[in-house]
Amino acid sequence: SPAQPASDAPRSRVLPVVPDIMPDATLPGAPSIDMSAPATSGAATEVAPDRDERRIRGRRLPLTAIFLTVTVLAAVGIGLFFAMQTGVFKTAAQLDTAPPEAPPTVEDDDFTPADGANAPAKPGSADQSRDWINVFAPTDPTHVAAPSDAKAEVMKDDSGPFLRIQSGASGSAVAFDVGQGVLEKLAGKHAVFDILARAEEGKDTQISIDCNFGELGDCGRKRYAVGQQRNEYLFDVKFPNKRPGSAGTIAINSDFDKQGKAVDIYEIRVSIEP
Repeated sequence: SPAQPASDAPRSRVLPVVPDIMPDATLPGAPSIDMSAPATSGAATEVAPDRDERRIRGRRLPLTAIFLTVTVLAAVGIGLFFAMQTGVFKTAAQLDTAPPEAPPTVEDDDFTPADGANAPAKPGSADQSRDWINVFAPTDPTHVAAPSDAKAEVMKDDSGPFLRIQSGASGSAVAFDVGQGVLEKLAGKHAVFDILARAEEGKDTQISIDCNFGELGDCGRKRYAVGQQRNEYLFDVKFPNKRPGSAGTIAINSDFDKQGKAVDIYEIRVSIEP
């Protein structure tokens, strides 16, 4: 049969043959790498042991140093023991073995009845040359107020007239009026009050005194030991410069110990300090 033209020949698909492993192209000048397995040596690599005996045993103190240390510690302990026995570490208060001193006595001053530490004040002596303002006289007992369980009685003997007051079992006091006119003279001044009194015969007592001067304040609480002789019991008050709105009072308890003892009041007066 006549041959077919080349253009009419059947077109067959021919695949190129590619080898399973294609070597990589070697770059010019690149170093060669040995990929073969390293040769194994017959014996495994061993680590040399540390032969420095000091690292194994550590440092050891010599016996001489140990003995000296123990000796020093023992000496220090003995020294501290003797120091404590001789009182080196004691305070001044601990070393003071003297008997305690009695507390000082404050006379004619404020006191707190609860503590009982302050002794009552003693009688004084007033300056007779001063200008005295009369606050109370037994000839006019209308300005005296006695509670129900207290007594107030005008009496007279060789020493003159007096008002015998006796506080009740409750410790109630007898109040003596201080006129508003008197307080107006005392406002802004330093005044001295004088109470002339004595204890009932054979019965020494302790009296306490409280004051209420209204806007002008008070005198604090006073306590006095009163004997059987007529004496003067003084206390001073610094008044603020205010106008009193009313009269005031001086309250006297005849027996601080609440044993029913009486006291005789001869006079209460006041003067202004120059």
